[in-house]
Amino acid sequence: MTTSLPAHYRRAPFDEDCAPRRVLRLFSGKWTTMILHTLHLLGGRSRPGRLQRSIPGLSKKMMTQTLRELEEKGLVCREIHQIMPPNVEYSLTSLGKVFVEPIEQLYLWGIDHADALEALEANESGPAASVPSLEAAE
Repeated sequence: MTTSLPAHYRRAPFDEDCAPRRVLRLFSGKWTTMILHTLHLLGGRSRPGRLQRSIPGLSKKMMTQTLRELEEKGLVCREIHQIMPPNVEYSLTSLGKVFVEPIEQLYLWGIDHADALEALEANESGPAASVPSLEAAE
């Protein structure tokens, strides 16, 4: 069931602290949604190596940087287990689990609209001549 946006979110301008901008800021990092979703799929927790192997193309540096940002925001918890050798495990916090739901909805939308996404990618990679100019439309 789709819920309509409240009236004040149906017209510009949008305040800096409005809900849509806050959500977009949260998900603006390239790897943020993938890391949160992958942690969810791995049972809510994972060691860094397993997490990185689960997300092709994610470098160790970007994974560490994104995990630190998510930890600062309170979405991920970092636990150091004092065993020999010590190991680290990341887990979703209760707040992090709340944010997995809209990510999954967005991913489902992407699956349902795969054709539209492919058309968009084709437009982005095609020559500029294939995009009609505004002057031609006048």
